[in-house]
Amino acid sequence: MILENKLGITDSAELARAEEKISKKKAVEMFESCFLDHLNAGSYDALEQIHKYLFGDIYDFAGKLRKVNLAKGNFRFAPIMYLKDALKSIEKMPQGTFDEIIEKYVEMNIAHPFREGNGRSMRIWLDLMLKNKLGQVIDWSAVDKDDYLLAMERSPIKEIEIKVLLKQALTDKINDREMYMKGIDYSYYYEGYSVYKTKDL
Repeated sequence: MILENKLGITDSAELARAEEKISKKKAVEMFESCFLDHLNAGSYDALEQIHKYLFGDIYDFAGKLRKVNLAKGNFRFAPIMYLKDALKSIEKMPQGTFDEIIEKYVEMNIAHPFREGNGRSMRIWLDLMLKNKLGQVIDWSAVDKDDYLLAMERSPIKEIEIKVLLKQALTDKINDREMYMKGIDYSYYYEGYSVYKTKDL
């Protein structure tokens, strides 16, 4: 299924390439304009603004809550009927320590508020929290992709794996553009969701 987009693209591979190119360009603009410095780190509003900035030129739904239920493989993200309440609970979660920040990141991943582009937006959102609270960010090039995906899949039950994996990749290069861009690199793009109806729950 090809998502309706502002570019009029009807081929999935072409849309993926366009997404990569545009989102990377917007990510650079976001970094260089100091846009992130004005966001309330860890808030849903911050994530919403990041998503809108990255994907506003591609999708009408940029920065807006999804209206469909999403699944990735056998894992189903928060049903839309509970999504707003889930986001309110996540908003209240503490974020004073590394463990607390990762726990908040895991819960936001379970919520998956957007129709597409959650992973890229959330990695910037995560790094913003880490930067503001700990003076560190993740060096995503030091995180094995397969280990990351498996750890995230298991994180709703067992968070220790994703905590260990990301803690090993912490760096104090918080103002390095190259380091920042590694989080949105297309090699980590693993969205490709399926949609299910509520009756399938």
